[in-house]
Amino acid sequence: MSGSPAEAPRTINIAILAMGGEGGGVLADWLVDLAEHAGWIAQTTSVPGVAQRTGATIYYVELFPGGAPDAPRPVLALMPFPGEVDVVIASELMEAGRALQRGLVTAERTTLIASTHRVYSMTEKTAMGDGRVDADALVAAGRAAAKRACFGDFALAAESVGSVIGASLFGAIAGAGCLPFTRPQFEDAIRRAGVGVEPSLKAFAAGEGLVISPLPPKPAAPAMAEPPVGPRLAPLAARVRATFPTGTVPIILHGLLRLADYQDVAYAEAYVQRLETLRVARGCTDRLVETVARYLALWMSYEDTIRVADLKTRATRFDRVRGEVRLAKDQLLDIHEYLHPRVQEIADTLPAGLGRWLLATGWARRGVERVASKGRIVRTSSVRGFLMLYAVASLRRIRRSTLRFVEEHSRIDAWLALVGGTAASDAELAIAIAECQRLVKGYGDTHARGLANYNTVIAQVPRLNGHPDAAATLRRLRDAALADEQGSKLAAAVAAMSIAPAAATATA
Repeated sequence: MSGSPAEAPRTINIAILAMGGEGGGVLADWLVDLAEHAGWIAQTTSVPGVAQRTGATIYYVELFPGGAPDAPRPVLALMPFPGEVDVVIASELMEAGRALQRGLVTAERTTLIASTHRVYSMTEKTAMGDGRVDADALVAAGRAAAKRACFGDFALAAESVGSVIGASLFGAIAGAGCLPFTRPQFEDAIRRAGVGVEPSLKAFAAGEGLVISPLPPKPAAPAMAEPPVGPRLAPLAARVRATFPTGTVPIILHGLLRLADYQDVAYAEAYVQRLETLRVARGCTDRLVETVARYLALWMSYEDTIRVADLKTRATRFDRVRGEVRLAKDQLLDIHEYLHPRVQEIADTLPAGLGRWLLATGWARRGVERVASKGRIVRTSSVRGFLMLYAVASLRRIRRSTLRFVEEHSRIDAWLALVGGTAASDAELAIAIAECQRLVKGYGDTHARGLANYNTVIAQVPRLNGHPDAAATLRRLRDAALADEQGSKLAAAVAAMSIAPAAATATA
């Protein structure tokens, strides 16, 4: 009996999901060059992706074993098909998630190679709350879906040797052994390209090493430690340590540093005084103090035009931008800021009385709107542009007299009074009220929407007082408010509340 016929050769299908500037196209070209010099037939195509991911693109490579010169030429596909991909390479963790969503990763066939670093998508950045995708969940899903999964911070591996992630991912492919080529063949493909050869070879070796000898899991993050405090804040820090429970001290000290940087030492002291008042309220717990300390520091350092200008003119920001763009010594940095202040932000920066007059006076408001409606671009890398924003930042000296300061601190005082008044009857509800500060953030339209949602949620507290699931209900309303910018989910959640008004309320 004769043996069964040999299995017909088939293509090796590779999908590369990468963003602009990461070397995805170069990686695809290396793979084609590698295969062709080994006698294989190779083809690469690219499919543009979503612009919100800085030009995310799917590069698709098909490799087919070379045959006799007169053998029929294979017909190669132009894009990956779900269930038919042998190797998926993702330059960032969200791109791995997109590959999973598209069905490109299968347990029967696919080797998944993905970098664990994050470049947040626009939807993550613009979410009302913490919109970040759970990285651990993405990794777990990748391991469950793939035949073999290789995860590592390939971006860091490349940056540490002055190269781009495409080179370290090329090394990861070699280390995974998912292609029938030797390491010298991989390295020769890099050399033949002739550009950035030495850094690319170093990144290649680093990426290969991450797959062959993966780094151990990171240990759990230690408990928050006390930050170093300078001499100006030392007396205030000593007062915090003497007044508050040990477990709450680190977060309060972080708040001190933030507010002293935001305004001055006296402002940081006002923060401590507010917490001291809450500490002696009936029913106040250590957990409530810690929660309020966190959100009070955030609220007191609200974003106004003064704060935005201050952050945009700091030397640390220029240093960060230089690092992000990898500025060379012989290159010049040019930074353009797009500013579009509304009348409300302009009024908020004025002394309270003048700001209210501007908002209430039709002709003055219309005049300011005509001037400010189109916005403007300020080049902060120029002397003129820098001095313009620096002058706005210098208004910090008069911040306490501005309309925004007066209004925000009025809201803060009302929030603290509600938290303290509720603690006596329901400490968990008081904590949930404190957590609602997450809704109030940003400036401009973002702040207006968040404040409207906050007011809607807090308005339900009198209805919730005295009910056993009051805190859980308030948190559901808060999460609904964070789920969309328009407030439709919050409105639906409020309408669906089944709790009748309590017989008596502690904070009405």
